[in-house]
Amino acid sequence: MPTRVCCCCSALRPRYKRLVDNIFPEDPKDGLVKADMEKLTFYAVSAPEKLDRIGSYLAERLSRDVVRHRSGYVLIAMEALDQLLMACHSQSIKPFVESFLHMVAKLLESGEPKLQVLGTNSFVKFANIEEDTPSYHRRYDFFVSRFSAMCHSCHSDPEIRTDIRIAGIRGIQGVVRKTVNDELRATIWEPQHMDKIVPSLLFNMQKTEEVDSRLGPPPSPSTVDKEENPSVLAENCFRELLGRATFGNMNNAVRPVFAHLDHHKLWEPNEFAVHCFKVIMYSIQAQYSHHVIQEILGHLDACKKDPPRVRAGIIQVLLEAVAIAAKGSIGPTVLEVFNTLLKHLRLSVEFEAGDLQGSSTGSTALTTCSKDSDEKIVQNAIIQTIGFFGSNLPDYQRSEIMMFIMGKVPVFGTSTHTLDVSQLGDLGTRRIQIMLLRSLLMVTCGYKAKTIVTALPTSFLDPLLSSSLMEDYELRQLVLEVLHNLMDRHDNRAKLRGIRIIPDVADLKIKREKICRQDTSFMKKNGQQLYRHIYLGCKEEDNVQKNYELLYTSLALMTIELANEEVVIDLIRLAIALQDSVIINEDNLPMFHRCGTMALVAAYLNFLSQMIAVPAFCQHVSKVIEIRTMEAPYFLPEHIFRDKCTLPKSLEKHDKSLYFLSNKIAESLGGSGYSVERLSVPYVPQAKDEDRLSRRKSIVDTVSIQVDILPSSNHSDDVVSNTEEITFEALKKAIDTSGMEEQEKEKRRLVIEKFQKAPFEELAARCESRAHLLHDRLAQILELTVRNFLKPPVNIY
Repeated sequence: MPTRVCCCCSALRPRYKRLVDNIFPEDPKDGLVKADMEKLTFYAVSAPEKLDRIGSYLAERLSRDVVRHRSGYVLIAMEALDQLLMACHSQSIKPFVESFLHMVAKLLESGEPKLQVLGTNSFVKFANIEEDTPSYHRRYDFFVSRFSAMCHSCHSDPEIRTDIRIAGIRGIQGVVRKTVNDELRATIWEPQHMDKIVPSLLFNMQKTEEVDSRLGPPPSPSTVDKEENPSVLAENCFRELLGRATFGNMNNAVRPVFAHLDHHKLWEPNEFAVHCFKVIMYSIQAQYSHHVIQEILGHLDACKKDPPRVRAGIIQVLLEAVAIAAKGSIGPTVLEVFNTLLKHLRLSVEFEAGDLQGSSTGSTALTTCSKDSDEKIVQNAIIQTIGFFGSNLPDYQRSEIMMFIMGKVPVFGTSTHTLDVSQLGDLGTRRIQIMLLRSLLMVTCGYKAKTIVTALPTSFLDPLLSSSLMEDYELRQLVLEVLHNLMDRHDNRAKLRGIRIIPDVADLKIKREKICRQDTSFMKKNGQQLYRHIYLGCKEEDNVQKNYELLYTSLALMTIELANEEVVIDLIRLAIALQDSVIINEDNLPMFHRCGTMALVAAYLNFLSQMIAVPAFCQHVSKVIEIRTMEAPYFLPEHIFRDKCTLPKSLEKHDKSLYFLSNKIAESLGGSGYSVERLSVPYVPQAKDEDRLSRRKSIVDTVSIQVDILPSSNHSDDVVSNTEEITFEALKKAIDTSGMEEQEKEKRRLVIEKFQKAPFEELAARCESRAHLLHDRLAQILELTVRNFLKPPVNIY
């Protein structure tokens, strides 16, 4: 019961004390005396200067009742405080607030859960009041600490524990709402407060069901869930906190998330970590997304020596953050993201290579196998992140990223790449090459340039094609796939999948446009380079079926996207050269590879003939394919690339009807208006330094120009006299075309054999002598021209 005083003493007491005493009944079960409460409220509104004293007296009574465990009177006092607070929200209420907060603190410090919840509810009501002017001297450090502690309640009774945790979360939400809107009072964003608030919210969020935000942002909690479920209420509070974060305090709100995930080992498995950052990315303002990405990258750098699955978990979180940020503003972190990811890709390969080299015993080998698998998880996560990030960038930024990644690809014997592979060894270098090219493949997916020059500038094409000559079939496959992504501007590649003889190309409904001037200029400048790499790619001894399929697709896409009449002739020369190289077989290729190249040529010429629609050309190709079907099915892709295909022992006894003949093709195209003079000139690729740098053998390692050298060993035979006597027999021989094909083939074989087997000194001497002869002739012509110019005119009169 409240203490009663005598009537004389009561009359001498201040009026505000008498009004306060009157609101307390003799029995606390009767509750607040409403009539006396109305009088007290009217007095407080009429004399706001008395609010400070009313609050102090109420606080004194409440403290005494808390100590004496008079919970009934405590409830009445807090109810009276709440009503006064709601009725007197004016500037004069500030002194009263201090008393109010002191009473709330007393309740929170008590050990009774009921009083803690009561104090929290009163604080939440206070937090919803908008004050006219902020109070800059007021601090909420105690409330932050106390509410955070309540969020981690471990009470033995589950229901009471849930109530206390909910009260703590609502208290934090009240502190945030009360302080976060005051720009001059930013103490809530200080690290010492965020380090308590954020982990407390995450601790209660951990039971939240996993939400896949790829289909959209996580759903907003319902009103019922907010009040009853601590995890949902904590997530809602966390969203509200992040939504109020500004440029200057964003990092302080995000960094405690990493500390919490590290401390509780939540990166593996990382479902909760992914959910947290989905909440973060959808809650913050879009222009601050790059801050979060920078923080994730920084944490990835800090954890570079952690177990592979931890790093993979962080990278997966980065992927989810990038997926959301790509829809808005990523900011200036584009190159930083790729640079950091490529650095960690190199580190992962380095760790993998070190583990493989260090394994010796059986138990160690088992552990190494597990680490190797874990590192592959890291590498795949990095590649997936790079690809997804790159595919969401605008075209101009994607071109820069393509150049950036290509500059990292190491090529043996060069120092142009910017990635340090000195510690990796050959196996590690090969692994990093594959990883980088896979990353590049992901970035180029969906890239559509208006002109091929934009997609394949020289600064990008040269290093890419250099990589296509490396001694690894998987690397060459990746390079070709990158080329397909960039060349296929009309989505025809899916229609060309698989190497086969297409009966009717029209059924594929190929999409194409007229070749523009920029594309024509590109082929004049870079066409020979593309032909050369396809030619050399067909002659690799480790080619598998997929290599031939990709080479076929490359030729088909060049025909669709870049072929005018001149390019068509060059492509036919290339196909015939591939066929002749298989027949001569100077590289001693296995029979499967020789037949595979034959099948490639057949499939491509069948496609080309139908694309240019020249009837005579189509007829010749169809006839050769028909004869092959009956007599040499191993020259066709449908047979050579199936299991258990029977291979011939040699190709020397095959009839010429099984081959595509250049003179027949020239006749068929010449009748349709094509300029076929160059078809009589055999295609020979030019050798470059990249053959040496990429550790491969070329058929023309010792020559860089095409010259005609006769098989005779005498130097005088190399020079053909320009004053040869013209007789009837000579004219008859020139008109007669019988046997010309065999002569051409023999001449081509002798030229190639001369350049392959002749000593280098002899070749150099021959070229030097021809150069001297040409120099002498030019000097004679110049001298005669000068004499005729300086000769005085003849006087005819």
